[in-house]
Amino acid sequence: MESPARRLRARQVFSAESGQNVELKGWVATKSSMGGLIFAVIRDGTGYVQVSAKKGVTPPDSMLAIQTATKESAVVVRGVVREDARAPGGREVSVRDFRIVSLAEPWPITKTAAASPSYLYDVRHLSIRSRKVGAAMKVRSEVVAACFDYFRERGFTLISAPTFVQAAVEGGSTLFGVDYFGKKVNLSQSAQFYEEAALASLEKVWVYQPAFRAEKSRTPKHLTEFWMVEAEQAFAGQPDNMKLQEELLAFIVKRVVENRGEELKILDRAIAVPSVPFDRVSYDEVRDIAAKEGMAFEWGEDVTTEAERLVSLAHQGPFFITDYPLSARSFYHMTYPDRPKVTMSADLIAPGGFGELATGGQRIADLALLIERIKSQDLPAEAFGWYLDLRKYGMPEHSGFGMGVERVTRWLAGLKHIRGASLFPRTMTRVSP
Repeated sequence: MESPARRLRARQVFSAESGQNVELKGWVATKSSMGGLIFAVIRDGTGYVQVSAKKGVTPPDSMLAIQTATKESAVVVRGVVREDARAPGGREVSVRDFRIVSLAEPWPITKTAAASPSYLYDVRHLSIRSRKVGAAMKVRSEVVAACFDYFRERGFTLISAPTFVQAAVEGGSTLFGVDYFGKKVNLSQSAQFYEEAALASLEKVWVYQPAFRAEKSRTPKHLTEFWMVEAEQAFAGQPDNMKLQEELLAFIVKRVVENRGEELKILDRAIAVPSVPFDRVSYDEVRDIAAKEGMAFEWGEDVTTEAERLVSLAHQGPFFITDYPLSARSFYHMTYPDRPKVTMSADLIAPGGFGELATGGQRIADLALLIERIKSQDLPAEAFGWYLDLRKYGMPEHSGFGMGVERVTRWLAGLKHIRGASLFPRTMTRVSP
């Protein structure tokens, strides 16, 4: 008596016993025929597997169904696993029953259309079915899963912060304003202030949530809506903060290499787990390097994109750019006692020209100093009332950072543009689909 078909995912077929009866559910990726044979590659969330139907062996109704099935039709296939060196991966399923669940209309993404990145993002709801997009999203998923494990293992508490906020963390020029029942509020740029509030209760906290920045930047590393991993620690200075970041990134890379090797192959990406500690390059050193290459910028300005890329291309592994001027950082950054214009801050930079992954630093813990800083930068003190309150009731030294999930994914997957690291990216010019 024939054994009942066992439901398998596509990837499981390659470890199943030869001769096993199986059932597959998925979509038709490709189809071809040769004489009395019809081959179809079936795709599901785990991968791709070839199935074959043979005239005179496969029942006539199933033969007709596989002939009728169009690209991207949803199907159910039952058959027998068999070894065949000519099949992708050396395994295929010999069809005994083929059923169309949903017949797809002619697929609109032709080879000519696929050559246009703009068109592919216009039909992103369809183009996400491609092998490379799927691989990039699985790398992204592994990045996020690694963060959850890393922080849990180190005693951090996951918290949530509001999306509607009044106080700006990164600066008023990049805020998305929203009418909130007649009151003007903004979409959150960062959860940092709320993390700082949580420190006295939980000591070590982190968040994973979206951030919104109205940056008018048309670069390969900017999105207007993106996901952030942010963390804050009490009783921790900037050296502790950088150690936390480099160990987190090394942990993430290790997990991706271990668990997403197939996806990295699809993306034609080879990456090594970085060793810690990472290199440190000061802001002043970056200025000197940039000046020698004709990319000089004034002291006090932020590191230019060109200079950042120049230094990034010169490194084989991730590194920090440290000691940014206060004029290039937000008001809450702590400065060195002997260098009042230089902050205890750093950007974590990916090698190979991919650029900034994270920004972090030590925060001002002293109330008087924070009030003085707010006044010196002509900021509205009333907007920071509760934030100032935190310094009145036992705020120790503390530090934290924010890391862009899409930026880390872009680097690990070797993507040309950060859009490819988001399932449905949002940029200055794109809000659909």
